[in-house]
Amino acid sequence: MLENTEIKKIEELCKETRQNIVKMVHNAQSGHIGGALSSTEVMTVLFHKCMKTAPKCKKDKNYEKRDRFVLSKGHASSVYYSVLSQLGYFPKEELMTFRLFGSRLQGHPAPFCPGVEAATGSLGQGLSIGCGIALALKLDKNPAHVFVLLGDGELQEGSVWEAFMQAPVRKLDNLVAIIDRNRLQIDGCTEDIKSLDPLDEKLKAFNWNVIEIDGHDINAVYDAIETAKASDKPTAIIANTIKGKGVSFMENNAGWHGKATNNEDFEKAMKELQ
Repeated sequence: MLENTEIKKIEELCKETRQNIVKMVHNAQSGHIGGALSSTEVMTVLFHKCMKTAPKCKKDKNYEKRDRFVLSKGHASSVYYSVLSQLGYFPKEELMTFRLFGSRLQGHPAPFCPGVEAATGSLGQGLSIGCGIALALKLDKNPAHVFVLLGDGELQEGSVWEAFMQAPVRKLDNLVAIIDRNRLQIDGCTEDIKSLDPLDEKLKAFNWNVIEIDGHDINAVYDAIETAKASDKPTAIIANTIKGKGVSFMENNAGWHGKATNNEDFEKAMKELQ
């Protein structure tokens, strides 16, 4: 459990990231706001409190022992870039180049951006990438962990379930899948399009350790990740979240999956995020 001072710091970082997400997408007039806002607490706690992040210099002797992260829901890249900028991987000023021609901050993350381990965004592939990295770390006797953030709509892809099947067979207890369970995808509610429930029971049947939390509760996110790191099985964290969290007219609204604000909506959103 985190101290109150630590929670306050995370809350401030989350507020900054939500502001960055809205600014970045508005500036580019392109991007995915809803799923970035829903995963803000998860990403902030993971990178600032739970992961061993890489030193800036790759020649550092501890570089190979860094934890790895794969953003399987690559379209939510704005939250990823905001967190990386907070950690000093690149200047915060660079955030406003998001999705612009020639920028390192493309709509879907790629390894030419500092801090990015894998190119993602073709949905359904991130957990398989995570399995491969986790297995390689095991073979190298490397103690690092691999974290993969998935969208719940993405779980309708068959390749995700092949990876869920593979991880326990290979005893990948160094692998943690975090599911942003906001129950909305581009076409509407996940349960209306292709139901995932009971998701926890399905994952347990695949022999995963399963933890279900409020994905906006900072302590719950922290405790779940720390518990997962100590598990003797691959762990899936089902983080129940609100799509568009923090902006009232975006919350639980599938229309804000991949839509940029106009000037009026931008001003409203930024006022709410102060």
